[in-house]
Amino acid sequence: MQTLHDRIAFSHLAAAVAIGIVLRFVVGLEPLWWLAWIAPVPLLVLAFRTSATSAAWLTALATLIGVSANFHYYRLVMPLTMTLVAIIGQVLLWVLVVGSTRRIVLRYQAWWTILAYPLLWVMVDTLMAALLPDGNWASLAYSQVEVLPLLQVTSLVGIAGVLFLLALIPSALAISLVFGSRLHHAAWAYAMPPALLSMALGYGHARLQQDASGLETTFGLVAIDDAIGPHATPAYKERIWRGYERQVAQLAAQGAHVIVLPEKIAVQAPLEAQQTRRRLAALAAKHRVWIEAGIGIDDGTQRRNLAWLWTPAGALAAEYQKHFMAPPEREFAKGTAYSVSSIDGAAYGLAICKDMHFAVLGRSNGQRRVAVMLVPAWDFQLDRWMGSRITLTRGVENGYSVVRSSREGLLTVSDGFGRVIAERSSAALPGASMLATLRVGAPRATLYTQIGDLFAWSCVLAGCILMAIGRRSKG
Repeated sequence: MQTLHDRIAFSHLAAAVAIGIVLRFVVGLEPLWWLAWIAPVPLLVLAFRTSATSAAWLTALATLIGVSANFHYYRLVMPLTMTLVAIIGQVLLWVLVVGSTRRIVLRYQAWWTILAYPLLWVMVDTLMAALLPDGNWASLAYSQVEVLPLLQVTSLVGIAGVLFLLALIPSALAISLVFGSRLHHAAWAYAMPPALLSMALGYGHARLQQDASGLETTFGLVAIDDAIGPHATPAYKERIWRGYERQVAQLAAQGAHVIVLPEKIAVQAPLEAQQTRRRLAALAAKHRVWIEAGIGIDDGTQRRNLAWLWTPAGALAAEYQKHFMAPPEREFAKGTAYSVSSIDGAAYGLAICKDMHFAVLGRSNGQRRVAVMLVPAWDFQLDRWMGSRITLTRGVENGYSVVRSSREGLLTVSDGFGRVIAERSSAALPGASMLATLRVGAPRATLYTQIGDLFAWSCVLAGCILMAIGRRSKG
């Protein structure tokens, strides 16, 4: 009997390891979108068929193997202590969601329990977005960014809608495998998920049939990976600035009207920053183009991460200060103001890199009727796909196009439906550049811009209720 018990324990352990290996391709920086619909199924089945304690440890093992796929990336942007905290925190969230789902499903075994897993994930995701300095950067929902029909759901209820559907299908599959027709009102449980998914995809397909309208505008993007630090030599600095000037001249000659440079090209003292400001103003005036560029300013007491926008006459049209900081730049002061400028009658907003990882900032620009967001960025190579795709999602949520130029990342232009119009990798000197043409008109009004995270916070309330009733005794 002990031998049989050992065999069962070993099979559960092997299953958890296998699930963890699969999860690495779901929670990584470039996830396989289709695998995200399948990977949670065996994990939930394993939890339903084992004791609460075993389910917790097996879930922890599987998810530790999975989320450790990002260990090297976390070490690039955070000290070891914070890396371990981030990984353990993610593991504990999986244990919480899977364990709470198990308790609710086994306690009630009713059709509505298929909602527990998706509601709990949306609850956790929403609280992370609201409370953590990095928001819900690791949300499973972003694995679906390139599934354009599904992504259109974000224009209704935000990224929470994608996550809900993404978790609902595995929940229904796992429950059907364990309980089958024994589930109370099983027909309701197994019919609802495909019906909701079909409606979402139908809406997405219909939205994607809409044609873009407005004035054809050609954008130029430039990124040189080389950075200008505070101790850079004059010769080194000059090579980089001349590199940008050559690229801008070439793009302007090819018809670019608005040219976007990356984030924090240089970190400078105020006096040197003023010289850079005049230099870029003269560049815009010389080529008769709009130029946006990112600059860091360090006055000895405070650091600011700025984006400047110049008109074709060389006048400074806008100055924007970054709101949300990446882990390596926590010492930079946070901005609070928004910046919207009119270019050819259309509203253009400014944001910097990580700002666009936060739906609240993306929506605030949507409420300002922005048609295009100009986004200078600086990624870490490993996260270039994720950074560009999270940013793209803000455009779908609020109906605007996004022009994002990133050092050590991707140069990406996307429309208000999430379609990537043009994209290429950045490069070291002489750098990389790209042209892309968009129709820029009035932004497409979305329900999400109007109601925000109403659906997400409704899921938070429902999730709290489910966790409470899941802990009720059977007596």
